[in-house]
Amino acid sequence: MTFWKVEFLYFIATYCMVDTAYSPTWSSLDSRPLPQWYDDAKFGIFIHWGVFSVPSFGSEWFWKYLQDKNPEFVSFMRRGYKPEFTYQEFAKDFTAEFYNASEWVDLFEASGARYVVLTSKHHEGYTLWPSKYSFGWNAKDIGPHRDLIGELHTAIQNSTSLRFGLYYSLFEWFNPLWKYDKENLFATNLFVTNKVNPELHEIVETYKPAILWSDGDAEAPDTYWQSKEFLVWLYNESPVKESVVTNDRWGIGTACKHGGYYTCTDRYNPDTLQEHKWENCMTIDRKSWGYRRNADLKDYLSLDELIKELVISVSRGGNLLMNVGPSKDGTIAPIFEERLRGIGQWLKANGEAIYKSKPWKVQNDTLSEGVWYTVGENDNNLYAIVLSWPSDDILKLKSVKLHQLSRVEMLDSNEEISWIQLLRHLRIKLPVAAHVGRTAWVLKMDKYDLNL
Repeated sequence: MTFWKVEFLYFIATYCMVDTAYSPTWSSLDSRPLPQWYDDAKFGIFIHWGVFSVPSFGSEWFWKYLQDKNPEFVSFMRRGYKPEFTYQEFAKDFTAEFYNASEWVDLFEASGARYVVLTSKHHEGYTLWPSKYSFGWNAKDIGPHRDLIGELHTAIQNSTSLRFGLYYSLFEWFNPLWKYDKENLFATNLFVTNKVNPELHEIVETYKPAILWSDGDAEAPDTYWQSKEFLVWLYNESPVKESVVTNDRWGIGTACKHGGYYTCTDRYNPDTLQEHKWENCMTIDRKSWGYRRNADLKDYLSLDELIKELVISVSRGGNLLMNVGPSKDGTIAPIFEERLRGIGQWLKANGEAIYKSKPWKVQNDTLSEGVWYTVGENDNNLYAIVLSWPSDDILKLKSVKLHQLSRVEMLDSNEEISWIQLLRHLRIKLPVAAHVGRTAWVLKMDKYDLNL
């Protein structure tokens, strides 16, 4: 090989390396392209599981109320717990005795989800893996005496459809280092350098997550959390630098502004199409992220409501991250299972309107209520997802204009669909037989235009 060819190849290699390296500024970090797999996935399962699953009265917010002597918890005290009872004493009852990661994965696959995000550590500070930086307060040392994350990670590695993600809370309510830093207005960074950064590196290097879901950021700036410095390592050097996806909760003021995709607030579902990729993280239980023994049937979103949440989120350019809260013994309640399998059955029939889809020029139709649009991967097909069946079986769409050779079909149905293109709207005769026993119908159309 001649000298100039060697020099040229060296130049190209150096240029590419510099071009893809990120520096510790938000402008540089935000320039990183979002890995395509995440946008294609559309639907994931959130899992809130930890010591807070033992009292199962919501989440670890339970203990915050108890600490503040909230009158609502007088009955809890009367059941035999002493006022000096500590939250840490719940850990011995976090047994995970029926936890079977392979069974969880089978359920999540049946739900049609494409990724899973497990709480590696929530605001209580208890880690679901044997962290070297959480001595005595992790799932290996107390409670189940197992690496709960490792078991799920291994099970998902054997899955053909799921990617593995981890949630991580930056702060810890009860950690003395956190309390000290907070009391000193974050003039020191003892908690970050001794706990947060080592643990973040530990879970990335050990479990190689496809998603790193940061939380608990809102009480300190990103400079305290050293977020930019960590993300530089994650994107430039970590074992998942090419594929990892991150959210936007990296310090005060970063939510909805910085990160791979935006979560903004819990249960975020904006009214309009968003320019930046976003995620609607929400709960099947309307009131809680963690398992609740005292939940009523009305507290759970119905299958129709969950499908609606998914459809609207995707049509506006978002993903849906749907949360379940397992019990302290590692079981997922039958009502969660029923909802997940139900949405999986719907996606099995109608998934081509969801996975790898893109938003259309309009998101929903203004003539017929409850009709939302997505476009197929290559723009060849338009999908009208009908959430409300018209009383006369006639669907009128103002936004769509079809042509003479256009074809309309209903997914998961062999019924022939007849239609007429009028000047001001498209008129579609829906097959009556398809109405019975189903929810959220999808019409697939080709050779279409926006009806201006």
